[in-house]
Amino acid sequence: MSSALLARRRFLPLFITQLLGAFNDNVFKNALVILITFQAASCSDSPLLVTVAAGLFIMPFFLFSATAGQFADKMDKARMIRLTKLAEIGIMALGAIGFLMHSVELLMVVLFAMGAQSAIFGPLKYGILPQHLEHEALMGANALLQGSTFIAILAGTVLGGTLIVVPERGAMLTAIGIIVVALAGWAVSRSIPDAPSADPQLVLDRNPFRQTWRVARMAAEQRDVLVAIVGISWFWFVGATFLQLFPGFTCDVLGGGPSVVVLLLCTFTIGVAGGSWISARISAGRVSLALAPFGAMGLFVFALIPTVLPPAAPSAALLSIEQVLMDAANWPSLLALLGLSTSGGIFVVPLFAFVQQQSPPERRARVIAAANVLNALFMVLSALTTIVLLKAGIGIIGVFAITGIGTLVVLAGMLASSVTMRRTFLARFCRPPG
Repeated sequence: MSSALLARRRFLPLFITQLLGAFNDNVFKNALVILITFQAASCSDSPLLVTVAAGLFIMPFFLFSATAGQFADKMDKARMIRLTKLAEIGIMALGAIGFLMHSVELLMVVLFAMGAQSAIFGPLKYGILPQHLEHEALMGANALLQGSTFIAILAGTVLGGTLIVVPERGAMLTAIGIIVVALAGWAVSRSIPDAPSADPQLVLDRNPFRQTWRVARMAAEQRDVLVAIVGISWFWFVGATFLQLFPGFTCDVLGGGPSVVVLLLCTFTIGVAGGSWISARISAGRVSLALAPFGAMGLFVFALIPTVLPPAAPSAALLSIEQVLMDAANWPSLLALLGLSTSGGIFVVPLFAFVQQQSPPERRARVIAAANVLNALFMVLSALTTIVLLKAGIGIIGVFAITGIGTLVVLAGMLASSVTMRRTFLARFCRPPG
């Protein structure tokens, strides 16, 4: 049972540490977005600044993930985690100054530093799991990490937007909040058990571009692992596409107000968390790729439902949550969103666990770093693809449908490329009766 992991010292401190980190990142990011949109820039400037902010956060994943993977393989991972959480305190202290000064420029610098800290933390948190846990616990551990991360993203987004708009005290409350959470994360990280170096003789290459190419080639040496990494990156592509379209879908398609955006975010978060739990429950501790195709097919089917059963035409006035829910025509789209996000959790958890289990221990963190680079690339491609499709006159529901069809194409490529995935899927779901 994945819930039993929360009673274990070899997992619980890491779980809480990453939960607090994801929460704090999103408190800061959404407070900054609100500040940019409503306080520090004109309406015409804010979309560009928000886009720049998103780029500044994602850029460090390209620049530093490979180097972070090297350090994670060479050093004690628990010690490295504590150092990154200590760095978070300093970064958030600068962020607090930025909020108090209403300095968008300083906050942008802090956002880049946060991205760098997150890029370093990624290979550590996923690389340490196989050192601390037995193989049969990996599915449950990844389910808990994946589900809780989305809950932390939602909670941080809501709190960040709530604190910064408090009259007269918003900046102060936000500044205090991000420092307190950073301090709590560092304190909890001190309880993570040591995780000795996987490759103490590793010679560090400080050229990030050369090392990025090396870790990419390293990940590609095991075809099944590479296929799993591509699948993980596609999950982030789909997630980023839907999340960035929620405001437009709410306003232009459902005719809802800001509260409905929160409803969609909650639905998406609950779905991913639930799908992660279902994946761990069905697998019963076995790390297998069999569930991933099943989750991908769910992504395909549910992404098409708003096209087949479109919601009601939006009214002139923005609707509340109650008004949106009262119209039965909106229910298929809302249930499809829940089904899609649940399918996403079922799809991605076995892929994460497979990469961790199958990567050689001495270079596991570098393989995970390569996955982080590809994840970042796919999220950037998601934004660019969405812009191109919308500019071409394809509506939001059309973008959803194209993303679902793309999932089917990706799944076909994964099954064609991975003998392991093909065999496990067929053995699990296509056995003859009797």
